[in-house]
Amino acid sequence: MVDQISAHPVWPFSWLRAIYDWVLGFAERPEGERALFLIAFAEASFFPIPPDMLLIPLAVGAPGKALRFAAVCTVGSVLGAMLGYLLGLQFYEVLGRRIIEFYGAQGGYQQTRELYQNWDAIAVAVAGFTPIPYKVFTIAAGVFHINFLTFLLASLLSRGARFFLVGGLILWFGPEIKRFMDRYFNLLTVVFGVLLIAGFLILKYAL
Repeated sequence: MVDQISAHPVWPFSWLRAIYDWVLGFAERPEGERALFLIAFAEASFFPIPPDMLLIPLAVGAPGKALRFAAVCTVGSVLGAMLGYLLGLQFYEVLGRRIIEFYGAQGGYQQTRELYQNWDAIAVAVAGFTPIPYKVFTIAAGVFHINFLTFLLASLLSRGARFFLVGGLILWFGPEIKRFMDRYFNLLTVVFGVLLIAGFLILKYAL
């Protein structure tokens, strides 16, 4: 199955491709579900490969467990987001800054600061649902002292929406949906992310 997974179109660093292949390797191992949890946890605070890369082949291999895998991914990611928040809140100078600099995300960090100043929970939702590196937002949330409950709820809703979208598509349409998702995954996440943001805006201004 791993051989059927389409490769990422651009790999500027050989080590990144090696990590990607290592992650995909868990799709054919009995411990794949545990690996999915750990990767989702790590990606929310420091790991470079998004958990979708393992979630998709796991769900394709066992469509009946697609929603279970999505739930595992969501829980792991939200717990990892809490770690990212802690890194920003208490350990930014020691670890948080180094993580952001390692990924060359200093510019994104400054943009995140502006987003948090104006949008708060909506900024978390944007990062949690779209391909924007989530770890930058989780660390920045701690640095800028975003209300923790707001951060937690926005993370749960946005990450859950993203991963259950993936699991739901595979459950309802079967393995044949994978090729479509491989090709249009970023577009799908952006479209549904816009819908999710619209929901936040309605709640913000209606209540």
